[in-house]
Amino acid sequence: MATDLLADIQSCMGGFSKGQKRIAKFMLEHYDKAAFMTASKLGGAVGVSESTVVRFASELGYEGYPQLQKALQELIRNKLTAVQRMEMTTEQIGASDVLNKVLNLDIERIRRTLEETSRQDFDTAVDAIVNAEHIYIIGIRSASSLASFLSFYFNHILPDVRLVNTSSASEMFEQMLRISEKDVLIAISFPRYSHRTHMASQYASDCGAKVIAITDSQESPIAQCADTLLLARSDMASFVDSLVAPLSLINALIVAVGLRCRNEVSDIFSRLERIWDEYNVYEKVEETKTKDGSAL
Repeated sequence: MATDLLADIQSCMGGFSKGQKRIAKFMLEHYDKAAFMTASKLGGAVGVSESTVVRFASELGYEGYPQLQKALQELIRNKLTAVQRMEMTTEQIGASDVLNKVLNLDIERIRRTLEETSRQDFDTAVDAIVNAEHIYIIGIRSASSLASFLSFYFNHILPDVRLVNTSSASEMFEQMLRISEKDVLIAISFPRYSHRTHMASQYASDCGAKVIAITDSQESPIAQCADTLLLARSDMASFVDSLVAPLSLINALIVAVGLRCRNEVSDIFSRLERIWDEYNVYEKVEETKTKDGSAL
């Protein structure tokens, strides 16, 4: 519903009361600001009562104003330009105590992700990954860091993992040319959503592969072609994408897959430790000794 919200407001304009028309006009012109206003604050901005704002939400078919506000927020997540996001950051966070505000917002996102993530869908995703012949992972722009992180660990614990590099659409499809019903594509996309990730997900689905979408909303483009949907909150309408909750979800996915394959994983890491030690991959940290020679 969020994607058609502004069109719905425009089409209902003739049936609104005088006060509701003022609300509608403000939303159409300043939807980025209205999305973060309480009913009381929005009413004050246009000169109507809070109850008029609540009735306006009902006129549009929402149970209450919070549902309308959520729809507005979903709408702007993929519409705001970087400049508008910067303005929203200034309004929502300000310049004082940024550390406290941003970290607390991220804590809240993780909490909501934990509450809203389907345990059944999570387990289904783990089953699909463990049983896949080949695993493809794609994430573009800011989501590429998540895709690289997931690929790094999955390459340690699974036999055939392919991080899809996407410098061009043709290169992307060339790398996915042989994807089949025995395979899995893990697609990662957060606002502003990548069109290329959506195309890759659709192609994988058309080829019969299972598509696991890691995204923020059921209205995300990649959710439409996903067999399994894993939702993670990324709510900051900012020039910086908050990927804390998605990363936490991906951590859980890595651990769950590792535990499912624990015997093979234990074997692999034993071999890796020998290689790392032989080729001095990591700095050796000397043990600190006490006066009697025992290690601390």
